[in-house]
Amino acid sequence: MSKPASADALITPLFNKLDLKAKSLLVTVWGDCVAPHGGTVWLGSLIQLVAALGLNERVVRTAVFRLQKDGILSSEQVGRRSYYSLTQSGKHRFAEATHRIYASEDIPWNGNWLLLFVARGRISDADRRHLETALGWLGFGDLGAGVHAHPTATKDSVETLLQDLDLSGKVTILSGKGLADTPFDTPDILVAKGWNLESLEADYDRFIGHFSKFAAADMDASAVDEKKCFIIRSLLVHDYRRVLLRDPMLPAELLPAGWNGNRARALFQEIYRRVWEGAEQHLMTVLENETGKLPPAPEEFYRRFGGLKR
Repeated sequence: MSKPASADALITPLFNKLDLKAKSLLVTVWGDCVAPHGGTVWLGSLIQLVAALGLNERVVRTAVFRLQKDGILSSEQVGRRSYYSLTQSGKHRFAEATHRIYASEDIPWNGNWLLLFVARGRISDADRRHLETALGWLGFGDLGAGVHAHPTATKDSVETLLQDLDLSGKVTILSGKGLADTPFDTPDILVAKGWNLESLEADYDRFIGHFSKFAAADMDASAVDEKKCFIIRSLLVHDYRRVLLRDPMLPAELLPAGWNGNRARALFQEIYRRVWEGAEQHLMTVLENETGKLPPAPEEFYRRFGGLKR
């Protein structure tokens, strides 16, 4: 009988396999760990927490400064301590990402498409690039010539984005439906034009390869202490988020047969359920805000994937 794989033996190779850039990794930790506990944290405690992920003080300070410059974080100085919080725009972006990452099931589709037409001559090149990047995070496909489309995105989410970017009135939003029972009702043409699903499938395959052993029955779960749970949970969310936030989350009707994004989601949820509680205990021990320990997570946190068992 083979010896159960230890957590260390599974974790160590991930640091070489995954793309662990400090700024992106901090976004992962903020969204998964800090935001559910009030969203404000003392920088010193954050530095202590993410040291386990291989980030030293210098790179954390640099990454936090860049996130502040990007308008995602704001800072407050209290004595000699710096406390960082999400800006209003940052909260909107994190809320949208959180909804997608921890959703329990597919979004039903009624056949409608949300179409956006950008008045390219009325916005600067810099604003256009910011808008296109943000629309990509919402899952919109770029059809060219300033036209973007998505089958299940909401008008409210787009309007909030436009307000955050100060681009209200510069994008036309339309809702349309294909003409059924005609030769032209071929949504696969729109899908092929707007999204590279083959590239996403390859990335999902890599994610499955990185983490499938953590779901193996012979993994030595008893050896996974709270700190290791935090490391596994953070690396898991980081690698999954990297793919998922480029995934348009198309309804099942528009996806190819055997779409491996479904396998990746099932694997992600299974491993997260194994380690989330130990990770919570670790981060609550380490992180601090201006009043001391972080507040407990709200009930919304425990509704991830349709319900986390406590």
